[in-house]
Amino acid sequence: MTTGQRWRAFFSKPFVFFTVLMALKIYLAHFVIFENENALMPLVTGLPAIWFVFCLVELVFPKRKLGAYAIANLLMTSVYFAVIMYYKYFGVIVTYHALSQVNQVTEVKGSVFSLMHPYFLLIYVDIVLIFIALISSKKMRAWGRNAAVRERSRYFVSIGVLSLIACFCTVWPNRDSMNEIVQARGMGILNYEVYVAFAASKDEPVDAASITPESVAQLKGVQEPEVPAYWGAAEGKNVIVIQLEAFQNFLIGLDIDGQEITPNLNKLAGESLYFNRFFQQAGQGNTSDAEFVVNTSFLIPPNGAASQVYADKELPSMPRTFGEHGYDTATFHTNDVEFWNRKELYKALDWDRYYDDEFFGDEDTVMFAASDEVLYAKTADELAKMQATGKPFYTQVISMSAHHPFNLPHRKSKMELPERYEDTLVGHYIEAQNYADWALGQFIEKLKANGVWDNSLIVIYGDHQGLPIYSLTSDEKKLMKEIYGREYKVQDMMNIPLILKLPAPAPGEPAAEPKVLEQLGGQSDLFPTIANLAGIPLNDHVVFGQDILNQTSNVLPQRYYLPSGSFMNDEGVFVPGKGFGDGEFESFSGEKGEGGDLQQYEQALELLSMSDAYVRSLPKHQ
Repeated sequence: MTTGQRWRAFFSKPFVFFTVLMALKIYLAHFVIFENENALMPLVTGLPAIWFVFCLVELVFPKRKLGAYAIANLLMTSVYFAVIMYYKYFGVIVTYHALSQVNQVTEVKGSVFSLMHPYFLLIYVDIVLIFIALISSKKMRAWGRNAAVRERSRYFVSIGVLSLIACFCTVWPNRDSMNEIVQARGMGILNYEVYVAFAASKDEPVDAASITPESVAQLKGVQEPEVPAYWGAAEGKNVIVIQLEAFQNFLIGLDIDGQEITPNLNKLAGESLYFNRFFQQAGQGNTSDAEFVVNTSFLIPPNGAASQVYADKELPSMPRTFGEHGYDTATFHTNDVEFWNRKELYKALDWDRYYDDEFFGDEDTVMFAASDEVLYAKTADELAKMQATGKPFYTQVISMSAHHPFNLPHRKSKMELPERYEDTLVGHYIEAQNYADWALGQFIEKLKANGVWDNSLIVIYGDHQGLPIYSLTSDEKKLMKEIYGREYKVQDMMNIPLILKLPAPAPGEPAAEPKVLEQLGGQSDLFPTIANLAGIPLNDHVVFGQDILNQTSNVLPQRYYLPSGSFMNDEGVFVPGKGFGDGEFESFSGEKGEGGDLQQYEQALELLSMSDAYVRSLPKHQ
């Protein structure tokens, strides 16, 4: 046998052939996700798990070997593909917990497809070609028949045992890593997926009975002032909370080539209390998570969407609390109430009623539901009816037309994009948010006309990021650098605006002075802040946020969009490595340096554990 024939015989062994294919896929996944990695590390951490699976194929399916290899190849390839796709939006390593979201994919398929760069699909090319070859090629079928023999078992038992030991040697040293990206890189992606399926929670156990308003305040270092600023500034008035889809803070005041992107919000921010260092705390459930956090001041669960994990609980909430103080409560969303299990979530939050697609119809669809124009027009009419009853109301309005991937219909466009922004995600995003601002302007005018505006506290914030830093091309990152004047960072991505427009003052009283407030805030801070404005005490409420009109120092635990143990403080964002010691701190202006505080790190972790324990301890709703 010639040397060439020996090499062909070697590579025709299914074990070798499929090992080469999987090695290429390992490198593709690592190229997309991990940075500055040693060239050999992907193979060192990735191949043992694959070899262990392939040894099982050789030992268990010797007569159906090729088919078993093909199925194993397909399953492991799908894991890598899911990891790549999920990372491109969330910036995290997907785990089996996300399978609960599968039924949501049909609703957001546009977002999913927009993330599919063509080269990602190369990961499936070998599977397609093998399938075609098995159908059309006699040589391929002959290879399958020739491969269907039992090799020497002791070889594969030995390789399997050594592979299992190698897997253990990569998993065990990384088991305590706090940062999931660091953990997955150290373990290898397949090992990490198996480990997560059986690993215990990173939360420290907390006795729910010990969690009281006082214990949380003590941990956070919150001291309530004797006379809170703005106490009762909106007492007895309506409260309208507007949640803007994917709205990031950089849009406020943004001007591109002489075009003002959000003129209505710019004007409103200039007339109101505007927080420019306000951040999302949503997670896997995105918009529905934002609804949960804002209305409860609890933190998102460690796995899954809050609307699915906590929807069976009787949640202390703004709708429940305001209802107990004589308010009518309602929430408005143009999508089906079953989406993200909102019907159960709304029961848990104790809304008096909800308005969904059945109310708004589908005569003017943008993305996958009625447009923001329809949302605001019909909601304004309904709010006028609610005000006419004489009772104040607390309502939440969820916008949605500026949803990823921001494919705004041409008929809705209100601006002309500069040429350099055309056919880019950044350009589509700006155009969609310009329309969202225009539609909001129509809402404002209608509320002013029907008498609701002056009689209401208006709260406006973004629900979550719109431009995932992990999805942007090099040209799109240049556009973001042009906007920011520096590199676009993860803290910029998570920065959303908060605008508080107080009700019109009584005759003879001065109007509240508009201000730009730079203290740190997050979505969990809205419940206590709004309650202060409404003059509703929360002395007996456990909340994990704080009234940011009366507290100037804050620590925001982050989860999901940043690795476990990440937090924001008054200066910037801290992201751990394996633990606190090898973590990194970056200021809000994008400068790396000192700023991570061990006490704040431990505080952030404890707040997450306390929130998890407290919500789990709540009774189920009827």
